Amino acid sequence: MSRRRASILRRLAAAGLTLLTVSCGYTLVGRGSSLPESIKVVQFTTLENRTPQVELEQRFSAAINRELVSRGRFKVQAGADGANAVLAGTVLAFNLYPVAFDAQGRATDYQVQVTANVSLKTLPDDKPLWENPAFTFRDNYQFSATTASYTDLINDAIDRVADRFAQSLVTSLLEGF
Repeated sequence: MSRRRASILRRLAAAGLTLLTVSCGYTLVGRGSSLPESIKVVQFTTLENRTPQVELEQRFSAAINRELVSRGRFKVQAGADGANAVLAGTVLAFNLYPVAFDAQGRATDYQVQVTANVSLKTLPDDKPLWENPAFTFRDNYQFSATTASYTDLINDAIDRVADRFAQSLVTSLLEGF
């Protein structure tokens, strides 16, 4: 077989594979959506906080709002007027576990675990589109302050994981996981 013919066959095979993946609905993780196209405006207000962590709900809610808007598909607003769906949730737990220690026995690596009850429902009929009563997010991070208080550690953990929590939640919501 000539080089030219082999090159043409490779290009045709690549084009066919590309068409096949596009036609089957394949999308990159975090960029697809299983939600109806009719959902254009989402009502979202601050999450409810059932943890002892002060302002956790505000930081997580701001991160979720930013993530929804960054996807470019939705307008997000606080009121129900003109909204097609409502996103609501409650942060049920925020836990921080040490997982690695330095030579002095101080924790250096932590695992953060957040559990939330979240739902997306259509408006005005309140039909569930997606819900997870125990959405759980885990992430590890390093904290190296030697004289910081436990409160500083908690606040640092909240700030560090808020965006990743929001990315994980919005991806699960949009892709129907």
